Amino acid sequence: SSKSDNFSVLLFRPILIGADFRNRAIACVGAAIGISLTIAVCSSVPHTRPNLPFIAAQLGASAVLVFAIPSSPMAQPWPVVGGNVISTIIGVIAFQSIPDPTLAASSAVGGSILAMSILRCLHPPGGASALMPVIGGHGVHMAGYDLAFLPVGINSITLVIVAMLFHRMTGHTYPHRPPAPALLTGVRMQDIDAALEEVHESFDISREDLEALILLAEQHAQKRLTQEVKQVTESVVKGAPG
Repeated sequence: SSKSDNFSVLLFRPILIGADFRNRAIACVGAAIGISLTIAVCSSVPHTRPNLPFIAAQLGASAVLVFAIPSSPMAQPWPVVGGNVISTIIGVIAFQSIPDPTLAASSAVGGSILAMSILRCLHPPGGASALMPVIGGHGVHMAGYDLAFLPVGINSITLVIVAMLFHRMTGHTYPHRPPAPALLTGVRMQDIDAALEEVHESFDISREDLEALILLAEQHAQKRLTQEVKQVTESVVKGAPG
């Protein structure tokens, strides 16, 4: 029984720091509302291309980021809107200029990552936005650059607006504002930059959030050590002969 309980804990343990069931439940509700309102808004926008969907599939992935990880640098308004729209344009360019579908698809995704990185709007669903103009059906191909406006652009803007309102009502900040860094301790931003440079990896957290977390953790560590020293001192005093 204890082994099965431990297995359940490991199986359902959140992989994101700070995640708990309450926040995940709120994210589920937010994503459902966000997608519903996005479809409702976009279905009411008049357009002359009936073969296009009201919502792009990659907006489901955007909703996961925006509602489940609203503090992620890749979930902020500019990455959502800019990443999806710019990647769609890259995909259209690739489709129209490269005859081979495989080469067009690979170039679209690679080019979108480069463009998003340069323009500071890296957004994972942007890769799907780049693929959409290449692998889509006849209606998608005929739409061309209009895809970047409808459905992708309107979808992305609507989702971001809904997220702003929803997170405000549920007590989260979106767009995310890093907490004010704690005082004291010896860690500084240049130390964090040096550590990141040494690791040679990318992490889904901003430098400012990372700094604030480290400094807060050091404050808690100092409080814990002070309490432990106090407890040891008291036990020694109580055990000393009178």
